[in-house]
Amino acid sequence: MMKSTLITTLLLSVFFIFDTANAQLNQNKPAILDEVGVDEKLGETIPLDLRFANSEGDSVSIGELIESGKPVLLNPLYYDCPILCSLVLDGVFKIVNELAWKPGRDYTIISFSIDPEETPDMAADYKERYLSDLNRPGAEEGWHFLTGQEEEIKALTDAVGFRYKYDERTGEYLHAASIMLISPEAVVTRYLYGANFSEFNLRNGLYEAADGQIGSTMDRVLLYCFTFDPDSNSYVPVAMNIMKLGGLATVIILGIFLGVFWRRERGSSQSHKIEIEQ
Repeated sequence: MMKSTLITTLLLSVFFIFDTANAQLNQNKPAILDEVGVDEKLGETIPLDLRFANSEGDSVSIGELIESGKPVLLNPLYYDCPILCSLVLDGVFKIVNELAWKPGRDYTIISFSIDPEETPDMAADYKERYLSDLNRPGAEEGWHFLTGQEEEIKALTDAVGFRYKYDERTGEYLHAASIMLISPEAVVTRYLYGANFSEFNLRNGLYEAADGQIGSTMDRVLLYCFTFDPDSNSYVPVAMNIMKLGGLATVIILGIFLGVFWRRERGSSQSHKIEIEQ
């Protein structure tokens, strides 16, 4: 009995310690962070009539930047961001260089500032900085750096569920590290998180967003064999589809083998028949 009581007392003590520590952590967590994050809005349409200023200072609508048959990589940021935005933008730059598809030809990138105080000159500086090192001729026609008014910014970020907050204490915008993939019909199709993006995940995501209008036969096969797992935020194998393709490949190989075997047997029979007749 004493032993059981001692164990119970120890367990309650451990529980109390962890509960107290957790409460202290929650108390130390700034309340402002509860207003930051991403609420995925898959399947919803972004407004096409929202107008922003491009890096040349011209007014353009989102609808004017989305071209027929080309998916969109949407990249919320702000140009004066001290760390996170640059890391995400560096991740986008890196993966664009790795991807066989080219911005402007196969898909569109829209990087837009969430800070209404930022100017087209800042957007132009960033565009020059990144595109000058990008080994993708013609990318300047397909990678847009935008600034906008608060109303338009809020409407676009709300449409994709991107929640951010200005911190008056630090003078910075708090936000998550995330990009969105948009279909040519302006429908939100996928979210990717972090500052390092997998070429495989982005390629499948863009192909999925384009609904089969870009990519090779191999891309179609890969998309058939892999599905997006929201828990890991990556594409994972679909065992049943892989088995189906494996079965189909087996049937094709067997058919080829039997065809070759049948033709050889037929040729051998005809040769034997000719020899008999002679």
